[in-house]
Amino acid sequence: MGILSFIKEAGEKLFGAAAAPAADAAAPADLDALNKTAGDAIATYIRSQGLDADNLQVTYDGSSHAVTVSGNAADQDTKSKILVAAGNVQNVDKVDDQLTVTNPAPEPQYHTVASGDNLWKIAEKYYGSGAKNDLIFQANTPMLKSPDKIYPGQVLVIPAAQ
Repeated sequence: MGILSFIKEAGEKLFGAAAAPAADAAAPADLDALNKTAGDAIATYIRSQGLDADNLQVTYDGSSHAVTVSGNAADQDTKSKILVAAGNVQNVDKVDDQLTVTNPAPEPQYHTVASGDNLWKIAEKYYGSGAKNDLIFQANTPMLKSPDKIYPGQVLVIPAAQ
């Protein structure tokens, strides 16, 4: 559990600029409604990736650009994917991890993609061998549709070496 950092300008565009809550953009009642709409959109996106947790709750705070995710994931892999899916959304720059895990395992590392990165280079950095890039790809599916489709600012799960 803890806070994961993301790049606010990178990620899935789930809500337009007009729908993204901002602290000074609306009256408090309107802001609450916008935050709820954004949290619901992020939860729907997580589930659209085939990910879920018992009692999954997703809230969004537009004033801090933070998402809080709670519930109980079946395993560490699912938990990591839920956190990355929630954070790799435009206008989100941190995710407060309040998820528990039924079958705990070691926490993975996370990598923020930089310009010029590819999965081979990232695997070399973390595993000493680019040939292990499929471990990273598999840990980030279904959010990654292709190993060639990563972008600067995206946060990837780096599982423990096998």
